[in-house]
Amino acid sequence: MIRSFVFNQGKLVSQDVGMDVLRLLLYDEGVQIWADAEKPTNAESKELLEDVFNFHPLAIEDCLAVSERPKIDEYEQYLFMVAHAADFSQEAHRFQTTELNLFIGRNFLVTVHDDPLKSVNATVDRVLKNAPAIARAPDRLTYHLLDALLDNYEPALLELSGELGELEKKALMQTSVDILADVLQLKAEVQHLRQIITPQREVLSRLARGEFKIVRSNLLPYYRDLLDHLSRISDRTDTYRDSLTNALQVNLNLQQMEINRVIKVLTVLATLSMPLLIVTSWYGMNVRHMPNTEGPAWWLSYLIILGGTALWTALLFLFLKRRGWS
Repeated sequence: MIRSFVFNQGKLVSQDVGMDVLRLLLYDEGVQIWADAEKPTNAESKELLEDVFNFHPLAIEDCLAVSERPKIDEYEQYLFMVAHAADFSQEAHRFQTTELNLFIGRNFLVTVHDDPLKSVNATVDRVLKNAPAIARAPDRLTYHLLDALLDNYEPALLELSGELGELEKKALMQTSVDILADVLQLKAEVQHLRQIITPQREVLSRLARGEFKIVRSNLLPYYRDLLDHLSRISDRTDTYRDSLTNALQVNLNLQQMEINRVIKVLTVLATLSMPLLIVTSWYGMNVRHMPNTEGPAWWLSYLIILGGTALWTALLFLFLKRRGWS
């Protein structure tokens, strides 16, 4: 699906025009164009990117291929930029990232994405309500689009924060392997988000420094504001990563303490059974005459042996108790 918006002096003058009309409007310097392609077919992509706008083959190739890393490339008449939107799914415990490709020219903006994006739809709504404030030029429209994209990181981070809080509670109360697996999975997702945010910061940093002639100098403070926004998001992901590392370490320590408790109990039981083992080993020897077991009072000998063993065991238990080992 391809949507198009045509502006003149900041006012929306036409919508969803044909490709032939778009091709002609490109030569009108007083007209600004925004073309948004959502999950375009191969034919639509070819017509829009090659036939109408005549973008470089390498830029088209990057646009149509899946890119895990945000980037920005400068061509003679336009910029090609790859950004990523993020959404966190609590059911799957995963970040869903959607690639947004932008071609930014002097009088046009072309956006291409495979899935619906809240940031794009929100910007379309703002354009329809207040075009002069949003769409006076492609660099300004790009700013509002990226601003909406970063704003939509907030719900994802809030959901991640809630998930992190639950995991931290479970990590302090349980020592099961499932909790450990959940912590490791969420940590991997946070790392995946950081791998997207870090290069995206580099892209915005280049825009905010005014490296590209397409972005006018009066808009550089706005792009610096975007960079600050993304830096705060990056700081939050670093905090989440550290919290998950701490939760993982605490859970591993609890598991080690549980293992030590079990070993301690087994050691105490082995120590308490030592008198019985010594006595039974002594009287279990293959000898001809067992001492203290002959005569009319043989049963008394057994009582003395058992009593001595019990007393020895009791004294060992009291010794371990006073030492705090049991």
